[in-house]
Amino acid sequence: MTDPRAAPQPSRLPAWLEAMRPKQWAKNVLLFVGLIFTQDQGHQLSHWLKTFAGFLLFCLLSGLTYYINDLMDLDADRQHPKKRFRPIPSGRLPAKTAWVLAGLGIPTLLVAARLMEYDLSGWPAWKFFTTAALYLTVTLFYSLVLKYVVIVDVLTLASLFVVRAVAGAFVINVPISEWLLLCTLLLALFLGLSKRRGELVALGEGTPTRAILKEYSLPMLEQMITVVASACLMSYTLYTFFSKSQTGHSRPYLMATIPFVIYGLFRYLYLTHKKGMGEAPEAVLVEDKPLMINVLLWALVAVIVLQMGGRS
Repeated sequence: MTDPRAAPQPSRLPAWLEAMRPKQWAKNVLLFVGLIFTQDQGHQLSHWLKTFAGFLLFCLLSGLTYYINDLMDLDADRQHPKKRFRPIPSGRLPAKTAWVLAGLGIPTLLVAARLMEYDLSGWPAWKFFTTAALYLTVTLFYSLVLKYVVIVDVLTLASLFVVRAVAGAFVINVPISEWLLLCTLLLALFLGLSKRRGELVALGEGTPTRAILKEYSLPMLEQMITVVASACLMSYTLYTFFSKSQTGHSRPYLMATIPFVIYGLFRYLYLTHKKGMGEAPEAVLVEDKPLMINVLLWALVAVIVLQMGGRS
């Protein structure tokens, strides 16, 4: 049996990059939601480039917030069977160096967020900059206080997914449906609660390494997950029923994407219950090929349907 305290396989990434947790960057794909679901507006290449730039900016910004999180939890992480091998707790990335990188990098990224809003017509409202700053503020407040408050901890993490989706719409200055934001919130809650469940299952009869886990139980999380998954599916279904283009035309064929959402939710539940993969949602989304293919097919069908709607 593998020793849970044994060192993992060494990463090929440099310590400064590994500490930014690139596997978590998949969450920032949500910045493309606004672009995908406004395809009927006839986006130009510049919109795709700006969205991709916003995606990269949020990847770096979120990576630097992990620096701060690890620095704040340094003593506790050094006692954790797995976290003690991370670059900062292990000393491979010195704490002083991490503070300097975060202190220089975060202001630079915020300035870049503001510059990305500039176009030939001048300086528009500070929308994208504000969402980037809000993401940073909520993340830091989570690290300091909110991650110790039961239920509020998962709600806070879910709100960060919504901020990402809003940022993706703001960076190209397009509206985004309130229904779509609700679906994003509920999906994020589903993933967050599944993560908590996975952590409890992996813990078994052991002592929780995080205080917040003591506030949860498997029956309670199972009930929460059932409620949220059902609400997520219903919200997305209603969104496809009532979705309209900016010109007021209905988009009924968007209902063709519903089966992919059903399969995605069911597949994720299967992986968490039968394969024990719920502890790391980012790994599930990246490593499970059927789920990845399903997400790509959902995006492809959505783009085709929206393009059809744009020509009608």
